[in-house]
Amino acid sequence: MGWVIFGSFFLLMLIGVPIGLSIGLAALVVFLASGIPLQMVPQTLLEGNNSFALVAVPFFVLAGDILARGGISERIVAFAEATLGRIRGGLSIVSVLASMFIAAISGSGAATTAAVGSALLPELKTKKYDVDFSAALIASAGTIGVVIPPSVPMVLYAVIAGESVAKLFMAGFIPGALMGGGLIAYALWIANKRGYPAGEKLPGAEVGRRFVSALWGLMTPVIILGGIFTGVFTPSEAAAIAVDYTLLVAWLVYRSLDFRKFYELVVNAGVTSALIMFIIATAKLFGWGLAFYQIPEAIAQALMAVAGNNTFMIYLMINIIILLAGMFMETASALIILTPIFLPAILGIGGNLIHFGLLITIGLAIGMATPPVAIDIYVASAITGLSMEEVSRPILPMVLILVAVLFLCTYVPSLVLMLPRLFMAGV
Repeated sequence: MGWVIFGSFFLLMLIGVPIGLSIGLAALVVFLASGIPLQMVPQTLLEGNNSFALVAVPFFVLAGDILARGGISERIVAFAEATLGRIRGGLSIVSVLASMFIAAISGSGAATTAAVGSALLPELKTKKYDVDFSAALIASAGTIGVVIPPSVPMVLYAVIAGESVAKLFMAGFIPGALMGGGLIAYALWIANKRGYPAGEKLPGAEVGRRFVSALWGLMTPVIILGGIFTGVFTPSEAAAIAVDYTLLVAWLVYRSLDFRKFYELVVNAGVTSALIMFIIATAKLFGWGLAFYQIPEAIAQALMAVAGNNTFMIYLMINIIILLAGMFMETASALIILTPIFLPAILGIGGNLIHFGLLITIGLAIGMATPPVAIDIYVASAITGLSMEEVSRPILPMVLILVAVLFLCTYVPSLVLMLPRLFMAGV
């Protein structure tokens, strides 16, 4: 039956059926083949979205859209450029650091890439940086958007695995910093090799002016993440506060948002959230079919039989599968499908579910910058006017750096678990 459900799923995807429908129809095959009453289908679909934590999803999506189009990201980038732009290759550093900072607001890789790319790519082109390299750097840095909290995929994983969203958020800081640090080191090496120019030093008054202008935006992650980790509000409440705060800043402080633009942002966020929630609902149906035939347990036993209970090899095989899935599937869809499949194997080798949550998030995030299904490359390509192939060529070394970080976090779990264990109990 495992071959039937997975075969149906991949066949439907290959003939162009949307991912949410492919998941649901493949699960429906199991119900029909097993003679299970179809009255359970709507009940199971509704159960899939019956979680308070999922309230965060539409709010983080909307907050990311407001950030990207509300003038907040441009001011943050302008301040970063004023402080770091005078270093040789400084705009490359700004690209990565701005992505890391905006990631702490948006929770979305695509939103991070769009925000930083729109603000920086014209300036990078003016300063004679190679456009294809710059677009690739911003696209690869956009993957950090779902690793540094807040993160929509982490919320989805927490719901599926029954783990704490706050602990997952806390675990994302060090891996996100390692990803950013690796990209900065590579960007500086390229800058010196190609002789990218150093920017001019701005007067202190101008730096101060840009800081004051960006201060409202700079306070956003402090409010959101500070409130979560101090227990003032839950991650779901934090998502709503993120929308309220970014909306007030964009509308009243920067005056860069009007009713028409806000309406468009709400509609776009609603469509995106509806797609995610539909996939979650059908994935619940899919997961029920897997559990009914104990397919995850069978996969776990197969992995252990191949690896001989070798933890190193089991993690290696799981990581390879995650990376391949990220190359061909959208992040949320892949996470929703793979998490229940691999959880028995992780539990079977005594793995930590917070640690695994970060591994699957990082692995699938890398897929956002790895063709053929690479949303960050599509965004960077749309902003620059370059073809996807032109952006994909220089991104390969950056992807390899991110993969190295994934394996470092895999086999040195303290890098992931250090902060949660230091500040939270029960990790």
